[in-house]
Amino acid sequence: MDPFLGLLHSLSSGLSSSELTELKFLCHGRVGKRKLERVQSGLDLFSVLLEQSDLEPERTELLRELLTELRRHDLLRRLDAFEAGAAGGPAPGAEDLRVAFDIVCDNVGREWRRLARQLQVSDAKIDGIEERFPRNLSERVRESLRVWKNAQKEGATVARLVEALRGCGMNLVADLVEEQQQARGRDQGGAASPMSWDSGAP
Repeated sequence: MDPFLGLLHSLSSGLSSSELTELKFLCHGRVGKRKLERVQSGLDLFSVLLEQSDLEPERTELLRELLTELRRHDLLRRLDAFEAGAAGGPAPGAEDLRVAFDIVCDNVGREWRRLARQLQVSDAKIDGIEERFPRNLSERVRESLRVWKNAQKEGATVARLVEALRGCGMNLVADLVEEQQQARGRDQGGAASPMSWDSGAP
């Protein structure tokens, strides 16, 4: 099976009827009224978007925006995993980074811009994130972290994220991330050292 079609099938299976109704509403103006009326499932909607070339394996921005509007972080993680696989497989430490992102999103509020700048996300991208998520502070944080991860690639590590948090004076959040990493290291059979969080470490 085509990996992208497999992803869409998986996402569709995870949608409730009310979420499908929300997605159809969000696609008004992009999908014609008659086509929307025939949509009975997530797969139906995704098929229409594929036909219109609004969805492609290399262009998942619309899919990400739709899932973000639904606040389905679990489905967004499936999309993240697909994108990582399409780029050649998940980098070492990718799961640790996802866990760290969750902690940051839960604990960094209105100071998200300061953290984004510390991570060298440009002001233009920060403004764009603010426009895309005007009412969702947590998603602004998550999107800024995703932009940083995509830009830095292998350089986006938990160690670097902790360094940026401390550079912003967000020591409590940095401590939470470090504690979680140490707990994960113990669960995996050994204490994690700060060096092991860096995906570039041997």
